[in-house]
Amino acid sequence: MAFPQLKQTHDSESLLVKNKINDCVILVSSQVSSDIDPAITQLLAETREIDNRLGNEVVMIHSPLLAGGRFIHSPTGLVDRDYDDVRNFGDAAAKAIALAKNTGSVNPLIIVDGIPLGDEFLRAIEVCYLSACQRLWQPLEARESLQENVVEPVRSITLFTTETIDIPYLMAVESGRRLARDLAGTEPERFSPPHFADYCEQAMQGTSVQVSVIKDRETIEQQFPLLAAVARASQQVKRHQPRVVKMVYEGDGPIEKTLILVGKAVTYDTGGADVKVGGHMAGMSRDKGGAAAVAGFVKTVAQLKPKGLKVVAYLGVVRNSIGSDCFVADEIIKAHSGVRVRIGNTDAEGRLVMADLLSQGREIAKNEVSPELMTIATLTGHAALSVGPYTIMIDNGAARQNRVTQQLETAGEAWGDCIEAGRSRREDWDMIKPHTQADDVLSSNNGPSVSVARGHQFPMAFLALSSGLDKHHARSETPLCYTHIDIAGSGVEGGNWQHGKPTGAPLVALAARYLSK
Repeated sequence: MAFPQLKQTHDSESLLVKNKINDCVILVSSQVSSDIDPAITQLLAETREIDNRLGNEVVMIHSPLLAGGRFIHSPTGLVDRDYDDVRNFGDAAAKAIALAKNTGSVNPLIIVDGIPLGDEFLRAIEVCYLSACQRLWQPLEARESLQENVVEPVRSITLFTTETIDIPYLMAVESGRRLARDLAGTEPERFSPPHFADYCEQAMQGTSVQVSVIKDRETIEQQFPLLAAVARASQQVKRHQPRVVKMVYEGDGPIEKTLILVGKAVTYDTGGADVKVGGHMAGMSRDKGGAAAVAGFVKTVAQLKPKGLKVVAYLGVVRNSIGSDCFVADEIIKAHSGVRVRIGNTDAEGRLVMADLLSQGREIAKNEVSPELMTIATLTGHAALSVGPYTIMIDNGAARQNRVTQQLETAGEAWGDCIEAGRSRREDWDMIKPHTQADDVLSSNNGPSVSVARGHQFPMAFLALSSGLDKHHARSETPLCYTHIDIAGSGVEGGNWQHGKPTGAPLVALAARYLSK
């Protein structure tokens, strides 16, 4: 999987035409001036006299003095308001790289200037590289059909900076994000459950990550009964049959932290018997963004090989199909934990896919060092409506005491992978309580999550109870940290689930928190 290779230069001579490697100079800045090189300073001054666009939009200027003869100025806009953040620089870099690509540049050089002082802009240069890569990514189907070097012609990005940047770290993060985008953004037949699992195996080849795939129907029905129910109508089509992917990384030295991650990969969500109508089925091949982000994070871990860290990842890969054998509302299914789950709505399938995996993760966590469990999913439309393009995280009591979300929120903010913290409340637990003695928990309300108050909060309560994690609360004898992560708003650009580019969220925040030096 190719993507722009990252390089760095400290030499101001590399900005000039004598540099035969780079073919474009990009200035991402919060100001319409520069003290980096006299040629750039003069070019900006001359252009400002004849072009009012400078400083207001991305502008390309021909300059025979600069590398490649191309100079692009991309303004960040104001960066001193209370609500400005490092994404101002990332957005400007994305616009500039798109213009550079369209002009024929394949090895641009980026200068990042006018960075305000303060921790919130400390990673502006690194964010510019990651944002540029995000903009340049094209879907796997396009790369396979039209050739990768044609649809993604930019081969390298050079960052001009006097500071040392961690190139291996950034390239490992981007490698993971690229895998996450491919897995999330590819159409439902190319990445049906078997193909999704195969691609994950291929991505981890040659690494220290151990990958196992469960495909046997009897095993899945015994160990993951809720997941098996979601996949029931897909079993009759071989290419749609479910998979459970397990990936394990164990770093050298004594283990100091264990991450147990569960990702939802519904390769196509019809809604099942509670079928999606009114055009809402389009884009549901992206309902695998949670597992995609988990796989991408594991890929980054595999490349960085952090010591003292253990990662156990479960991916539930299913298709929620319509058919004569599909599961229906009112069914009562005994989960892996032994909890009896009454189905409230078959379109609330993601929490069922993850619950049994989380239950197995719970059993593992009891014997691991400093474990933190997480579920990551494109789970509810309510999350997208509530916080727009941001990731939502909700801790249980033990995780809240250990500031799991708070630390991830801080890390994500610095790297432009922004997070908003939610809170599990008693109303969420009331929402899922049983109405008869026939069952122990209700999976969901009868309609879409957007039709009920706290529609993105109460699924965390369901996941905790159905997996048995409710027994490991903060005041229990064996508390376990658990955080539920909903990326329904952050998983694709612009909230466009049919056409928007997948983001890989919250991979960057996870890496910044657990892998960054």
